[in-house]
This record gives sequence, structure tokens and C-alpha cells, in this order.
Amino acid sequence: MLSTFEVDGVPAVAAKRSGPLTAGLVFRVGRADETLATAGITHLVEHLALHRFGVGEHHFGGATGADHTYFEMAGSEAEVVAFLSGVCASLSDLPMERLETEKSVLRTEESRRGGGGLLARHRYGAQGYGLTDFLELGVPRLGPAEVAHWARTWFTRENAALWVAGEQVPAGLRLRLPPGVRRPVPPRPAILAAGPAYFSYGEGGVAFSAVVRRGADAQVFAKVLERELFRALRQEGGYSYQAATSYQVRGDGLAEIVGLADALPDKQAAVLGGVIDVLAQFKAGRIDPRDVETVRTQAESALYGEDADAARLPEHAVALLSGVPLPSTEERIAGLRAVDVASVHAVAVEACGSMLLRAPHGRSADWAGYTEVPRFSSAAVAGTRFPAHNQPDAHLVVGADGCSVQTSEGVSTVRFADCAALLAWPDGGRRLIGLDGRTVQVDPTLFAGVTPAVTATIDAAIGPHRTLPQAARAVPAPANRPPTSSAKRAARTLFIVAAVLGVVALLATAGMAMDPPDASGWAGAGFLWLLAGVFVFTAVRRRRI
Repeated sequence: MLSTFEVDGVPAVAAKRSGPLTAGLVFRVGRADETLATAGITHLVEHLALHRFGVGEHHFGGATGADHTYFEMAGSEAEVVAFLSGVCASLSDLPMERLETEKSVLRTEESRRGGGGLLARHRYGAQGYGLTDFLELGVPRLGPAEVAHWARTWFTRENAALWVAGEQVPAGLRLRLPPGVRRPVPPRPAILAAGPAYFSYGEGGVAFSAVVRRGADAQVFAKVLERELFRALRQEGGYSYQAATSYQVRGDGLAEIVGLADALPDKQAAVLGGVIDVLAQFKAGRIDPRDVETVRTQAESALYGEDADAARLPEHAVALLSGVPLPSTEERIAGLRAVDVASVHAVAVEACGSMLLRAPHGRSADWAGYTEVPRFSSAAVAGTRFPAHNQPDAHLVVGADGCSVQTSEGVSTVRFADCAALLAWPDGGRRLIGLDGRTVQVDPTLFAGVTPAVTATIDAAIGPHRTLPQAARAVPAPANRPPTSSAKRAARTLFIVAAVLGVVALLATAGMAMDPPDASGWAGAGFLWLLAGVFVFTAVRRRRI
């Protein structure tokens, strides 16, 4: 049985459970509330808030998610009270003397983290929920004032919820948090057009995501899909070791279903085809009713038991913050019992309409009706052109409203108004990252004529609040770059042509010396010498590229 109450204005939910007392604070703030230029600031606050607790006998910790941040403790009543009160006190007075050390800890933690699947980045871009696929680029430049302001703004009484699992709510618990406002879950503007769509990346197998309306039928669909993927790819095909899905509830009435099937390089085509076949099978309505019944029964069984309510307390706390109460156990059971093959099929059709598929590098899914996610921008900006040092068909364009890089494959454009962050190196290198996730490299080591005045214009257009200074890098100057193989071949050809013209001109001149011609003969010989000189000059230029 759940009970709701308040502690110092913080809404709370509790359930009885045997064993150690466990409690947690949830704040409605996460990575989706940041920008790329401040990415990592919530995680940094979480680390600073926990620093003063050192190493204890009981479990405690914190976690920063996409749109919520969690603090949790298991122990005696006195320990839980001290922890939760201490977290609140620390959030109001973060140990800024620890700031640089915790930045280093975050970088180390990030280096151990596996690479993201890039599904969120391709669906949402370099903003909001897409930031979960980016590095915490903002951490190095964050100062004490900005970090403290973030804590005061987001870690407030009105933006927090408490949950408690144990025999009773501990006496003497105080949650002294600063006042603030309740923050709604951020919107999810998608840069991706309607699916199904795909992109190619990496060697780690096949991943996918789909957005559907949340509910019992969607929850059952995700697990039924997992069973069929495991059967097809592991048990029958032997192509994958892992084939799994997850059902992730969102705060806007929708849910996101994410799937992954791993593959060795020689099995990638089979796994890609297998995943696409299973999705097409479900969309066509070929769903085993026995799987639906099994999944439905397992989901219902999980709702029974002495600790079932306690296990869902963090979820209830999140619901308190969203203002949308979770359905009761009875309502959940009724919803599960209403699920059948037809309702699961309806979710499958909806999921396939928003499907985003990550195929292994070099693999395509257009043969199955999936549209490739655009790799290039629709147009370049108008402005000054800067030729590439080693690519005759590539150039940089710097204009009044943005920058573009044009190659033979396509164009990438980042407009200043849509720039999420600017990475700036001391040697003049710049990288613009657009809200759509595309990048443009403005670099004197890559493009001729990129002077400090050019980069100063870009810096002024972006402004300091979106600029992320980078450490010095070891990059050779353009003049020290060895000639590319294509440049060498072109120069060699030009030297040969010049030599042939020179021999012809020499023979013509020698012949005219023995038999003096008229003026037109001397003009023709002079033209040959001039042409040979032009070819030599051009060849020398090519050798210097």
C-alpha cells in the first residue's frame, strides 16, 4: 500500500518493505535540460553534492539521467536521515574547492563509458535528448558561479520528490532545499523526418528505436519483439549472442522502444536482414499468440508480491514530479489483461512508422524500404571560399550567417544561429557543431587562407557562451604536409608534358637557326616555350600541396 505525504514542501511517497530502510530524492533535471556548451553540468553537481559523504558502510550513490537526477541511500534510520539532509545542505553549498578534481573524475568516468548508439543523436540532434549521445563537452570550461547557479535553479524544493521504502518513514527527516519552480519535462523536437529510416555506423551490430504511445500494449509488444528476435537471431540463426529490447517511458504520454542485436563482422549482413525481417513480420501481423500470453502473464506476476509497491517507488516519485499519477496495481492488471494479438499488432504498425535503424558501417537498408538519414545539408552558405590544401574538389565557405564545407560528396553547413557549440583550439582551429548534429571544421591546417581575422569573425558571431576552449594540439602546418599521392601523380604528369613540349620547342628552335624562318615561325616556337613553362610552374605548385 502506497502512502503520500510531504516533507518541508517536498512531495513524497512511501511503501512498507522489510529489510534495510531505503530512500531517495529525485530532481526533475538531467542532460536533456542542458545545452551542448554546458553538457555535463548536472552530472558535475551530482558529484559535488556527494563528495562530503566519503566512504560509508552502506550503499549510497547518485545518477544523472536524461531528464531526472537521483540520490539514494540504504541503511539505518539515522544514516538515511543524515544522508538526505546532507545532500540538501550540500546542494545549497557545493564544495567548490573540489570542482577541478571532480571535473577530472568525470573525464575518467567518461573514458570508461561505452560509445553511444547514436540513435538519440540522429533522432534529436545536438540538443535535448540527443545530448545523451554526446560527450560532456561543457565540463572543462564550467566555473564555480555557473555551477552554483545551476544548482540553485534546478535542485529546488518544488522540483524534487522523495520516496521511502521501509517499515516506517524515519523521524526527524528534514529536506531544506531552496525555493524554486516545478520544471516540466523538456520537449523532444525531432530532426528526423517520418520513418522508417536508417543510418550506417560502427561494427557492433544492429540497433533500433521507435516512438509509440505508452501503455500496457506497448510494454507487451517490446517484450514479445525481444522473444522473437532472440528466437530468430540466437536460437535459429546463431548469428547473435544478445538480442534484447527495452521499454522506456517518457513524460509526454509516449514511450521509446530500443533494441540491440550484436554481431561479428562476418554475421552483420545476416543480423541486419534478420532484424528487418522480424520487424516486417510483426508489421504484417504475424505474431505468435503464445508469446503474447507468456509476456502478459509475466508482467502481471511482477505486480504481485510483498515488495511490488516498494520496487516501483522511484517510478512513483518521477510521476509526482510530472503531475501524472501512475495507474494503480489494479488498473495495471486490468490493462495487461486487455492486451491481445490485435493490440500488439497495432503497436507494431505504429513502431515501424517511426523506426530508426542503425546498420553496421557500409551496410544499407534501403532495399527494405528504409530511407537513409541525410548525411549532408541541403545548401551551402554564401560567402568567401577557402580551398582545401590537399583536396582540389573541396573548399570551405565562411559567410555572414554561417560556414559550410563543400566536397565532391556533398555539403555540410552550420549556421551561426543554429550552432550548438564551437570548439576552439589555440592554433586557430575551429569546429562548429550544429543543432542537427552536423559539423564544420574551420582549420588553417586544412584550408588555405584561414587567417586569425577569419576565425575572429566566427568567434564573434558565436559568442563566448557557446565557445568551448580546447587544449593545444600537435598539428603540422600546411606547408609541412607531405604531398598526397594524387598530387604527386598530377605533378609527375605535368612535368612529363612540360618536358615533351620543351623538347619540341628545342628542336623547332634548332631547326630555325639552320634555316631562318619568318616571324610566324619564331612566334610558334616562343609559344611552345611559354606553354612548357606554364606546365612546369603548375607542376611545382601541385608538388607543394
